[in-house]
Amino acid sequence: MRLLMLGIAMLSVGAAVTAKVPDAAKVATLAKTAMAETGAQGLAVAVIDDGKVASVQAFGLRNAKGEPLTVDTVMYGASLTKAVFGYTVMQLVEEGKVGLDKPIADMLPRSLPDYGNLDAYGNWGDLAGDDRWRKITPRILLTHSAGFHNFSWTEPDRKLRINFDPGSRYSYSGEGIILLQFALEQGLGLKLGDEMQRRVFDRFNMTNTSMMWRADFARNLADGWTSEGSVEPHDERSKVRAAGSMDTSIADFAKVAAGFMRGEGLKPTSRAEMLKAQLPITSRSQFPVMMAEAPPAERWKDLAAGLGVVTFNGPQGPGFFKGGHNDSTANMWACVEKGRRCVVLLSNDVRSEKAFPKLVDAILGDTGLPWQWEYGPGAN
Repeated sequence: MRLLMLGIAMLSVGAAVTAKVPDAAKVATLAKTAMAETGAQGLAVAVIDDGKVASVQAFGLRNAKGEPLTVDTVMYGASLTKAVFGYTVMQLVEEGKVGLDKPIADMLPRSLPDYGNLDAYGNWGDLAGDDRWRKITPRILLTHSAGFHNFSWTEPDRKLRINFDPGSRYSYSGEGIILLQFALEQGLGLKLGDEMQRRVFDRFNMTNTSMMWRADFARNLADGWTSEGSVEPHDERSKVRAAGSMDTSIADFAKVAAGFMRGEGLKPTSRAEMLKAQLPITSRSQFPVMMAEAPPAERWKDLAAGLGVVTFNGPQGPGFFKGGHNDSTANMWACVEKGRRCVVLLSNDVRSEKAFPKLVDAILGDTGLPWQWEYGPGAN
């Protein structure tokens, strides 16, 4: 009898973990509550269940004129771009065009510092005299472990430098992602915007997504709201930037999120490599960058860099996530492998970010996603 009761209890726990995600009406209630609690003006939500789009909805406003935010409204993807870039790079790896552990020095026809400081890319000339750049590989760049600041202009002297031995630890860096873009374009002769369009956006029929501004986006475009409630016009980005130039819509991003969970576009081994715990993360929180490593006992258990995403292990098993943020944007793509489930949140109001932990866990259940690492102390 005790064994029978134990078996029933275990089945109950399993059922709780794998219970269906809330329906669209419940998700709408949760989203509207989150907006009311934070004062956010716009929020779009997609739910993926078993690798399929379960619901896609948008709430609130897309601009100060009072025009509604819709599922097709073009919104700033911010650093969700990095995850889609990682997915693209892994396709190139499969085709033998990129080696994850091949130094970028072997990809480029010239020494990196010899390219100087390029407005379209980065201040590579600042690295002259530090040959550690020769150790940097695509894997190191996708795991944010090259030793760069997020942006060179955040260094005290505004110069790009390598702050620790490449590959030794995680510290978030847009500069590193741009360096990989540079190596692909200059070393392999690829045009990243074209590659991402063909390999991702066209594959999933993402008609309102691009790595650069398109004039047709203006018909249904989201401006943004800052933490102070002021309105910021949408930035019409004129350069392809792997670190964060993607514009998209919630309907479009739901397609790539669902496709990725189904395993489309990558072999199982390549997808597993992208989501593998490549490098343990040793900082108490993601920002500010370059913070001292926490003592081993105070680090987040099972938190690690994947390739373009961050991986974790929680009550439902393995998962991954990628956020996106600027002064008027708050985005999150959070998934658990069990049940092939995700929540995608795109908001044109940065104030909504405070509600993301509660909202994601209300939809997916307790994921164990380390919100305090992502957003800092106080997030839960």
